[in-house]
Amino acid sequence: MSSMSCDERFAVHQDDYKSYDMAKLRRHFLVKDLFKPDHLALTYTHYDRFLVGGVMPVSESVALTSPELLKAKAFLDRRELGVINVGGAGVVEVDGERYPMAYKEALYVGSGAQSVLFISDSAQAPAKFYLNSTPAHHAYPTRKVSRADADVVQMGALASSNERAINKLLVNSVLPTCQLQMGMTELKPGSVWNTMPCHTHSRRMEVYFYFEVPEDQAVCHFMGPANETRHLWLANEQAAVSPPWSIHSGAGTSNYIFIWGMAGENLDYSDMDHLTPAMLAQNGEQA
Repeated sequence: MSSMSCDERFAVHQDDYKSYDMAKLRRHFLVKDLFKPDHLALTYTHYDRFLVGGVMPVSESVALTSPELLKAKAFLDRRELGVINVGGAGVVEVDGERYPMAYKEALYVGSGAQSVLFISDSAQAPAKFYLNSTPAHHAYPTRKVSRADADVVQMGALASSNERAINKLLVNSVLPTCQLQMGMTELKPGSVWNTMPCHTHSRRMEVYFYFEVPEDQAVCHFMGPANETRHLWLANEQAAVSPPWSIHSGAGTSNYIFIWGMAGENLDYSDMDHLTPAMLAQNGEQA
């Protein structure tokens, strides 16, 4: 029988954050255990009411049920949803319409949908549906976005260890959304740095989900204001919550892929306040 859990994370002021030890940093900003058999795992953050989740249907379909915290009959009564499959082939069924989902394909589900079911094609190679959800003020159409539909940008260079392809999937250059934006950045072999030079954007928060991290490897995720950076070590299929006042950048012990999800008042992808490595080395004095 399928199950559901929902963790609640409150917002943290950057002055308070400065006093956190590693255990407290991980408790507030690390999201793990996203994929358990036949289980819907949700984490509700108070940064822009962003909700992170994961579901891995194995022996049966798993429904997107509304946790008590939302005070809503259906999960999407006042929300929109982004789904990216990071596992085996599967199907997302929205109000009776089936959307086949291959590895790395995305689905946008608009506000007002009453029934969402997650299904794997095979119990031996189950789908892993990574979820982001934000409040929505308008109902946009549900739409699947394949790799071919993505707005792809090539960035970085092997010489600086950050050659990567940015796949913009659920962004306003591809389809309309209220405030949710999602995409997937793939680092090329030999590259380990993501989002470098890094940035902040006080008009949006962000969540990074790391996957295809090889066994026995890890990613060091950097966060905090430019003059008070900290780090979190993340394993495969874990996520880091990034407040609006925080940088979000990482370096792995191998190349990997990460999914970025954003919410806030601005849908302009390029709206960023950049911080160069030299500025970070100067303890953020130019920030």
